[in-house]
Amino acid sequence: MNLRSLAAFLFKAVLSVGLVSLLLARSDVGRLWALARGANLLWIAGAAAAYAAMVGVSAWRWGMLLHAQGVHATTGRLAESFLVAAFFNNFLPSNIGGDVVRVTDTAGAAGSKTLAATVVLVDRGLGVIALGLIAAAGATLARSAGPIGAPIVWIGLALFLALGLIVVLRPSAVARLCGPLRHLGGEWVDVRIERLTGALERFRDRPDALALGFGGALVVQALLVLFYAAVARSLSVSIGLDDLAVVVPASFLVQMIPVSLNGLGIREATFGFYFRRLGLPLESALLVSLGGAGLVLAFSLVGGGLYAARRRARKNLQVLDSEPPALYPRDSG
Repeated sequence: MNLRSLAAFLFKAVLSVGLVSLLLARSDVGRLWALARGANLLWIAGAAAAYAAMVGVSAWRWGMLLHAQGVHATTGRLAESFLVAAFFNNFLPSNIGGDVVRVTDTAGAAGSKTLAATVVLVDRGLGVIALGLIAAAGATLARSAGPIGAPIVWIGLALFLALGLIVVLRPSAVARLCGPLRHLGGEWVDVRIERLTGALERFRDRPDALALGFGGALVVQALLVLFYAAVARSLSVSIGLDDLAVVVPASFLVQMIPVSLNGLGIREATFGFYFRRLGLPLESALLVSLGGAGLVLAFSLVGGGLYAARRRARKNLQVLDSEPPALYPRDSG
């Protein structure tokens, strides 16, 4: 880790720890702990089921976008990759590591890391558009104003959607934009740009796949709202789905600002702001936010176990490949 990366990590760590500490200082920690101890395990199981369903839909959406590129992968395999990626996302200081896992896991079937990365980026883009749509609609219908007004959210969504349409409908524009990179890598870069534009052209010719992908992204966001609703119910926090439909997308959008460790602190501050506007205590906001984050971490540990199993299997395979052939046949008698 170079000096700049270390400085960025320390800044994010200080901000995250500082925000959480500040919020805890303004809360009744005793009451917080008492409410957490009384959590309803049945509703926690319901939250876990909602998150598992979200993983399944996410894997299906990813597989469907791969299929539009002529790449075939089972939903189960993609769900496993998604969980491993979640482990890297939650235990590394950024979300880039998770995307690297997804690209690496599908590059072999795709025959190209560039193609695999393009599919992941399109998948991400559809998710952001769906998130922005729900956040904009929620901000418009919300009972209380958020930190970002509804018009600003709608404008941001429109700009991002316009950019996405240009990328998909005009792959040649993307190629021209990447033109200066040719001076850095010559033929190697030319091949990557050609693969990128080819993938975008195939998506342009498959609007049905993009529409289904967007529909899947909306279902994913709805399941995340249900996930937090179950977490809230398990902690006896009274908040409606309509309000959570504002809070949850807003918290994810704010977490995209790369100033904290995977949204820690920023997420809790966003929940706290909205909950206080709704007349709910800060302790409730912290419980729902941290409780949801804790369940997500638990799922991420499943991904960590899957990753460890992969490494063991790969190591065992290397050991078998390195064993010298027997010089003499074994005596079966």
